[in-house]
Amino acid sequence: MIKVLIVDDEMSIRETLCTFLQHAGYHVDTAENAIKGRELFDTSDFDIVVTDIIMPRMTGIELMEHMRKTNSVCRILVMTGEATVETAAQAVKMGANGYLNKPILKADFLAEIADNTEVILAQKLKRLEEMEKDLYRDQLEDMVLSRTESLNKSMASIIYLLANVVEHRDPYTSGHQRRVGNLAAAIAQKLKHPKDFCNMVRAIGYIHDIGKIVVPTEILSKPGKISDIEYKLIQQHSQSGYDMLSKVVLPENFAIAVGQHHERMDGSGYPNNRKGEEILMESHILIVADVVEAMMSHRPYRPALGIDRALEEITINRTTKYHPQVVDACINLFKDNHYTLDDSFGEVHIPL
Repeated sequence: MIKVLIVDDEMSIRETLCTFLQHAGYHVDTAENAIKGRELFDTSDFDIVVTDIIMPRMTGIELMEHMRKTNSVCRILVMTGEATVETAAQAVKMGANGYLNKPILKADFLAEIADNTEVILAQKLKRLEEMEKDLYRDQLEDMVLSRTESLNKSMASIIYLLANVVEHRDPYTSGHQRRVGNLAAAIAQKLKHPKDFCNMVRAIGYIHDIGKIVVPTEILSKPGKISDIEYKLIQQHSQSGYDMLSKVVLPENFAIAVGQHHERMDGSGYPNNRKGEEILMESHILIVADVVEAMMSHRPYRPALGIDRALEEITINRTTKYHPQVVDACINLFKDNHYTLDDSFGEVHIPL
């Protein structure tokens, strides 16, 4: 129901207008002066205010000025028995939506109220539609967020599963992918990359050797020196990993980084002799993490070489084989932060 406030110092006018409106189905309150009208306006929510201009102590113009400071939506109609161009102009300037001359005729008055009621209802409908849109958008955003979180959890489970599959085929390097992934994430964090990037690098690290699935187990676990042919078969795992991951629903950089994790800054790596900026930053980080972890860990064909030897390798070949900023971050991580290799599964993130 539309709520109307009538402000006039003449009782007969208040009562007459109130009767007109109540018979037309409006909720009406009245005030005998502008001060009382201001008090009612401040404590209730009126859609239309009909006010006289000339009143003792406080004028209708002053009342309008007060109302417009807090409410730009309420419709304000002014009425006066002393109509002049100046008062009309001042009323409009203060935000009046209509101007009525006394004596007020019922038909004219109700028509003016009806016109303003249409405006109010249109405004309320628009606000309702906007609220519904906001509610729908919020619900849609919540639904998308929930679905995204669910998909991320499913994708993370698949990442963990793929990591375990490789380790079951190559038990001698058990934990290698997890250690590389965690180290790569720590290096990315040291380089001040965003959290999502760091967790994504971790996820790529967890499956960077997925291509070893196509390498015969006896070669992967062979003790002692391997032949040139066997080494070439092992080298194929980078390309095989890329080929597998490029066909599944994962961001493109997953497959590319896996395919590049044996490339080198100077182009001496494999499988495509990429160099410099041709190599993704994710790959540069993975390359250093992979080399350091491999040298620090035991392999069937050699014992662990230790942290000092691993850091010496990346220091000597800084800028030639390995990205200099990644090398510096890795060295600082071990020397300043006393980082230790970690083979537990950490948080991963797959941007969808």
